[in-house]
Amino acid sequence: MTKEKVIKLFSEKFGKEAPEVYASPGRINLIGEHTDYNGSFVFPGAIDKGMTAAIRFNGTGSVRAYAIDLDESSEFGFNEEDLPKEGWAKYLFGVCREIIKRGGTVKGFDTVFSGDVPLGAGMSSSAALESTYAFALNDLLGLGIDKFELARIGQSTEHNYVGVKCGIMDQFASVFGKKGNLIRLDTKSMEYAYFPFDPEGYRLVLLDTAVKHELASSAYNRRRESCEHAAKTIAGRHPEVEFLRDASMKMLDEVKAEIPEEDYMRAKYVIEETQRVLDVCDALEKGDYDTVGRKMYETHHGMSKLYEVSCEELDFLNDVACEHGVTGSRVMGGGFGGCTINLVKDELYDSFICDAKAQFKAKYGHEPKVYDVVISDGARKL
Repeated sequence: MTKEKVIKLFSEKFGKEAPEVYASPGRINLIGEHTDYNGSFVFPGAIDKGMTAAIRFNGTGSVRAYAIDLDESSEFGFNEEDLPKEGWAKYLFGVCREIIKRGGTVKGFDTVFSGDVPLGAGMSSSAALESTYAFALNDLLGLGIDKFELARIGQSTEHNYVGVKCGIMDQFASVFGKKGNLIRLDTKSMEYAYFPFDPEGYRLVLLDTAVKHELASSAYNRRRESCEHAAKTIAGRHPEVEFLRDASMKMLDEVKAEIPEEDYMRAKYVIEETQRVLDVCDALEKGDYDTVGRKMYETHHGMSKLYEVSCEELDFLNDVACEHGVTGSRVMGGGFGGCTINLVKDELYDSFICDAKAQFKAKYGHEPKVYDVVISDGARKL
């Protein structure tokens, strides 16, 4: 939603005095899936879709918030017992609480917000929302919180107020995003580097199955436990191994007989995925998009067959991409539904999208949603 529309709706709700307007983006992750909680690399970029919020201090000790897209309002104070009942408002409340816990003073404010990040498509609408408010309050109140801590405030909000034990990638990408660049983040050391990503002659497009299989959170936790168990077993022989990212396939093979087959498969995927991220970074520096695409297909295979977080609909779209000669395609995000991310040559784009929609509809009764994405800037004041 445009800045003007958000300001107009703000004035309808809260009066004419002009608010400040802030925005933060959603994100894609080109490669490096289920690696963040294994201390490894991720490779996200901020996108041209996100959240926009108008904010003005109101001289009270409470927040009055309106979610434009849901047509819902919420009002809450700043104490733990003031936790709002609306799911979306918990994100705003959590950001305020996390700032307060870090010694910041938050003042009451009025706000409206809207987003064009599709919900449930794996583009991190929640991180975009957290980053918008963390960035805005830090800026408006002159709190002097650095960008890393703003990302951690968003992550802590998920952990402590929403109940999702997420890694840092989504919030990091939303805060640190840079137009025309992907970011390789080492989740163990928190070192990061920008890599130019402006593939001429290609488009980046997401195909959303609009499917969300239940069990995602319990399955996520189980996979996390598998990885931690494998890493711990390897550390029994190699004390330097803290996370799976520190292990090699040779080390994993040494303990194969000591861990369940399922743990071995999960760990194999993570160790191979770590290497794929590094290979893609090398390929991008050479402008070698064929290698980038091949690694994306390898990731999809690993997520489908070793990590087992794909689903029939995602595998179907990946097969359609392969049949059409699409350069790269894979499931993006946690899995069990959501999107494939596709790197498509311009001249193949129209026929691929047309056929993918028709074939998917013939099999599953509805078309996948199509989102073109462009790599864009992170959290900012508009």
